[in-house]
Amino acid sequence: MAQYMLLVYANEADQPEFGSPEQVAARAAWGAVTAGMQESGVLVAGDGLQSVTTATTVRERDGEVVVTDGPFAETREMLGGYYIVDVPDLDAALQWAGKLPNVSYGSVEVRPVMVM
Repeated sequence: MAQYMLLVYANEADQPEFGSPEQVAARAAWGAVTAGMQESGVLVAGDGLQSVTTATTVRERDGEVVVTDGPFAETREMLGGYYIVDVPDLDAALQWAGKLPNVSYGSVEVRPVMVM
């Protein structure tokens, strides 16, 4: 078995308003995939992230640590959450990524986890 991180990206501006019928349906869709991962025994961890407006980026420049409000990259698609799955191979990880609801309007990056 190998662990893969499924990084969930979407445009925050395209997300349905909290409490709207669309948002309730979206939460149900995410819940169904998460439940499927749990039931199959592949889910190691997973969580959504707060809005990018809550992000803080830390970097070092010219020997000085610089703290900046907001995400590092200026892009339309932001990291909204992640799953870590323990599956036989990349193909299995890609199958789970393809089930995530945001693949129709965002993207999922699949990367092997370096288990130390």
